[in-house]
Amino acid sequence: MVEAGMHAGQLLTLIIIALALGMDAFSLGVGIGLKGIRLLDILKLSALIALFHILMPLMGIFTGKYVGELLGSVAASAAGGLLLLLGGHMIYSSLRGDAVSSINHRSAWGMLIFALSVSIDSFSVGLSLGMFAVDMLLAVLLFGLAGGGMSIAGLLIGRKARSSFGEYGEAIGGVILFTFGLLIIF
Repeated sequence: MVEAGMHAGQLLTLIIIALALGMDAFSLGVGIGLKGIRLLDILKLSALIALFHILMPLMGIFTGKYVGELLGSVAASAAGGLLLLLGGHMIYSSLRGDAVSSINHRSAWGMLIFALSVSIDSFSVGLSLGMFAVDMLLAVLLFGLAGGGMSIAGLLIGRKARSSFGEYGEAIGGVILFTFGLLIIF
């Protein structure tokens, strides 16, 4: 009976962590969706984000406790910095118009940058989880499911809202990413 209660508590904790990690993917999705994205690109980017939400905590788990203590706050700051850069660039390019080339979310490089920016905090979570006796397979699968699912939701919401915001969609998306970057850093 006690063991079942501990398992249910662990599952609930992992679900909450997965949803918290997926919030970055959701906000990025809304930002990119406001810029405009095709349905096929939504699937590609969300699958890549889900994969990164699985691989990053696994890398964190295998990296070990020592590095976790050393890099825990650095990983969060790096994620925030990436979101600040991406958001700032989106704001700048929307204000400057076609004169500025923005990061192409359709390219492999652009997708990798976006997926890494929202998944890097999963690395530090993996470092922390590696020190506890949790079901690692369940944890990383929940992280991947939440990251991928929340990015799909964000991308679809942003894509739908784009028609309401018109030419300001990219700027609003950039402000969203920039704000989340600030929240992560501070």
